[in-house]
Amino acid sequence: MPLSPQHATVFRDILHCTHHTNLRRGHALHARTLRNGSFFSSTHLANAILLLYAKSGFLSKATLILHSIPTTTRDIVSWNSLINALSRNKSHSSSVFSLFRLMTRTHHMELPNAHTFAGVFTAVANTSDFVAGRQTHALAVKTSCLRDVYVGSSLLNFYCKMGLVLDARKVFDTMPVRNEVSWSTVISGYASLEMVHEAVELFGAMNCEEGEVVNEFVFTSVLSALTRGEFVDIGRQVHSLAIKKGLLSVISVGNALVTMYAKCGTLDDALRTFYLCGKKNSITWSAMVTGYAQSGDSDKALRLFYDMHHSGVMPSEFTLVGVINACSDLCAIAEGKQMHGYSVKLGYELQLYVLSALVDMYAKCGSIEDARKGFEYIEQPDVVLWTSIITGYAQNGDFEGALNLYCNMQMDGVDPNELTMASVLKSCSSLAALDQGKQMHARIIKYGFKLEVPIGSALSAMYAKCGSLDDGYRIFWRMPNRDVISWNAMISGLSQNGRGKEALELFEMMCQEGTKPDTVTFVNLLSACSHMGLVDRGWAYFKMMSDKFSIDPTVEHYACMVDILSRAGKLNEAKEFIETATIDHGFCLWRILLGACRNYRNYDIGVYAGEKLMELGSPESSAYVLLSSIYIALGKKDDVERVRRMMSDRGVTKEPGCSWIELKNLVHVFVVGDDMHPKIHEIRSQLRLLTKLMKDEGYQPLSDPLPATIRNDLKDHEDSEGIPLMVCSSM
Repeated sequence: MPLSPQHATVFRDILHCTHHTNLRRGHALHARTLRNGSFFSSTHLANAILLLYAKSGFLSKATLILHSIPTTTRDIVSWNSLINALSRNKSHSSSVFSLFRLMTRTHHMELPNAHTFAGVFTAVANTSDFVAGRQTHALAVKTSCLRDVYVGSSLLNFYCKMGLVLDARKVFDTMPVRNEVSWSTVISGYASLEMVHEAVELFGAMNCEEGEVVNEFVFTSVLSALTRGEFVDIGRQVHSLAIKKGLLSVISVGNALVTMYAKCGTLDDALRTFYLCGKKNSITWSAMVTGYAQSGDSDKALRLFYDMHHSGVMPSEFTLVGVINACSDLCAIAEGKQMHGYSVKLGYELQLYVLSALVDMYAKCGSIEDARKGFEYIEQPDVVLWTSIITGYAQNGDFEGALNLYCNMQMDGVDPNELTMASVLKSCSSLAALDQGKQMHARIIKYGFKLEVPIGSALSAMYAKCGSLDDGYRIFWRMPNRDVISWNAMISGLSQNGRGKEALELFEMMCQEGTKPDTVTFVNLLSACSHMGLVDRGWAYFKMMSDKFSIDPTVEHYACMVDILSRAGKLNEAKEFIETATIDHGFCLWRILLGACRNYRNYDIGVYAGEKLMELGSPESSAYVLLSSIYIALGKKDDVERVRRMMSDRGVTKEPGCSWIELKNLVHVFVVGDDMHPKIHEIRSQLRLLTKLMKDEGYQPLSDPLPATIRNDLKDHEDSEGIPLMVCSSM
């Protein structure tokens, strides 16, 4: 029925209010229609008022309006207005299908039309309601609405969001008419499941299809599939086609190209494309910043972010995550704190991704207290946050704290992921807590984690470091794939447990399998050579690093070589090696040589090494104590006093020795001079008994010319009360 002139004026006014979101005026017009009764008599006016509230976001009010429209006046437009408004709001999408069923039961005058189905398919896609989607699909076929391109595209979106891209392809192939949305939806569906070849094949088919216009949405869809280095050449071809089509100036296409190159690891191409993009938004900048951060070039990531800031582009939360991760990699705590402040200023500090990145950054930079504060800011942390804080504690040496956090995580009902378990296993191995490590192994089986990297590596390392080498070996060989970290863990375990020959043999097997060693591998190999006294073999590995694998030796490798030479008594050779070292080694090399000189009674070189440490200002108390002991042995009391005075003036203090042992699921800690252990008297009684038995067997301690005070200082880092405790516990 056509509108009367009076109603037409009100109708136009309501549409004007809807367009400009003028609710105050809209309320007044609504009230007028209620007073004069036109709301109940005019379908057009009632629908216009419903649309006003729906588009303004007052969905509850719009729902009341729908139900207040008389059934004689309510039509398909009334239902569609509310259904489409609800479907666009994800928080209300769940009520759409119920409304749709109510419509089909009560509105018999007209069947649902294309607009109805488009809204319902959008809603069920948002809610991942598979059953409702299937039922609606069947009804769309029955009513022949599926022939409409908008309905078909909405159905494609539903299936792709559900991960049912093969079902989507069946619908796509039967569509009589397709538009660019249909093509891009299926291509995006393939991309989301990493079905790259299928996505590229469909993109090629569209280009060959007569009359089909390849627009920016299709380009961004296919580019989103090409995110691995092996597909970069295809990405370049798509890039060329985008230039040919004149789409490079479209900001979404430029963003997709930059993201594609960055994720493929070809950052030079990404940077060229970045600078060629006419317009840049936060997504463009974020793609480059994140690309540099993920590739390990964190310096460039930070510099690019500063350029972004000066250009006036506001970063998104994803940009900040990339920058904070770059600060983590650089251990740049000052810059990280600036990013924290900036995120607070922009209102992103409570975004879960940003907060997780901040916790990770503070933990990696050693500021574990700040990391804990950020962690506790979230009422219900997810597994990512739990993993970040647990890993942070483990990386900062607080292994007991990491295990306690894991227990808290379990009590909160949060299931761990592979990275969580890897950090927990690292804590168990560092504490030599074999029983707890076995419990973690049982949980790994319970959660169904496979022995892939990193869990397999962490598990084999835990057993190896706890001395259970056979179990470590079994885990190691059961791993389907082994990376360099896995090999390193096993080689290290063998070396530390006196099976150096097997460690070296395992290295040969590693090379035969084609795994390239890294710096850690050679530290483990040189350590094994040191314990076995293999000087020539050690030299061979040291030279092999640079000659065969192009690995520059670090201070750890130099330290291992000095240790190899020193243990073999080649102190002059060790001294010459240190003096010809091409790296800044600080104190550690001279400290190793000094300790060896004391053991071999080579006081000349010992004095030389000790005085080098004094010149460098060593903060380690052992250096001063060792040098003092050498001067005492040489009878140089003035030098003894000088070294001790130097130690006092520099504020260097001795740290008491500490050791621990795990027995019956309890970790017992012993500190030199501490009498607090509940079984201290029994332990010392057993220690005296063991000493007597050793002497009865003919053991005689080495004579030492040093005074008792110096000998006690040298033993301050030693502890022998763990073994008597084992005897006590077994009685």
